Amino acid sequence: MAENRASGYAEGVPCWVDAQLPDVEAGKRFYGELFGWSFEESYALKDGERVATLVHKTDGRMPTVWTVYFATPDAEALVRRIREAGGQIVTAPVEVGAGEGVTALVTDPEGAVFGLWQAGEHPGFGRRQEPGTFAWVELYARDTENADEFYGGLFHDALFGPDAEPDFGRAPVSDVFPTEMPPHFLVHFAVEDCEEALGAVQRLGGRVQAPPFETSYGTVAVVTDNQGASFALLQRSN
Repeated sequence: MAENRASGYAEGVPCWVDAQLPDVEAGKRFYGELFGWSFEESYALKDGERVATLVHKTDGRMPTVWTVYFATPDAEALVRRIREAGGQIVTAPVEVGAGEGVTALVTDPEGAVFGLWQAGEHPGFGRRQEPGTFAWVELYARDTENADEFYGGLFHDALFGPDAEPDFGRAPVSDVFPTEMPPHFLVHFAVEDCEEALGAVQRLGGRVQAPPFETSYGTVAVVTDNQGASFALLQRSN
């Protein structure tokens, strides 16, 4: 189902993703071929709408990763709540561009990194929940009950409210990854055919971390791009 969202997102809803890459131009070639993205500066576009950002990783010590951003109307206030709930602040809220929005980078009590986005001129995803766009994010945690308590406290309405339609799940790390893997978020992109997309990833120089497996939200395969950034392919069941 296509969803075109021009307005802002409610607090706690995944509203943006970016990839920190050593070589942005190589990333554009990889994801442009895989998902049919075009590019306008650092923004990835699907059918002319913004769906992600590819940014240059300036510090070689930092991981090559996809990061999910959760919407908030007040990044400063949410950062305070995260700290009070046992999370950590990686980068304090800072304005992006000329009024694009305010961003911060934080961790939960187990160390899983995620972003916050307070929308300005840039509200977040222009398209989502369709092939080649964001479809889901899964937190692989050590303790899913604690994760539910932490994120439920921060984002109760988005996760558990009467009108909630969350695209954010929690699972034990050991369900998919080696037990020594640290807790982390895994961004999922929708594809029409998981096996076909896996073949494209490998042709483009990426690799398969976890072959297709079934979940409550569809068929998932975990891959890395040709620079080592992990993400998942999601083929919906219906």
